[in-house]
Amino acid sequence: MFKKLFIPSDDSDLTSMALLITRLWFGLAMLFNHGFDKLAHFKDIVGNFPDPLGVGQEASLVMVVMAEVGAALLLAVGFLTRIAAAVLVIDMFVAFLMVHKAGMSGGELAFVYLAGYVMLVIAGGGLFSLDTIAFAGTDRGRVQNRS
Repeated sequence: MFKKLFIPSDDSDLTSMALLITRLWFGLAMLFNHGFDKLAHFKDIVGNFPDPLGVGQEASLVMVVMAEVGAALLLAVGFLTRIAAAVLVIDMFVAFLMVHKAGMSGGELAFVYLAGYVMLVIAGGGLFSLDTIAFAGTDRGRVQNRS
């Protein structure tokens, strides 16, 4: 069961292309529109950053930066895709429910990101991902030589 977490499924080329586009779209959008900005302005925003989990503003910001930079980058390249997407699901779940009060204060963008990341947790990265190279092992020949 744990091994299936990493091995890509035997999807069609079109499905894998759709997963590649989805990974790039949601991963790079998060990275460039949210993650890099928080990383670049860390010292400026840490004092006003929300602390929805009660771990402190700096710890909250560090966790968000790790998700929105690290996990988003892993998602875009398709390495540890399901784990990276799960980290971003948690990030967006907290943002949507606790920071944006379930959409009452503009949380629709977090909700849209959340939907994309949930889909990637379920589907994985597809055949066009680093997961295929790293984890397909003996199954890689079967995956690459499909008709």
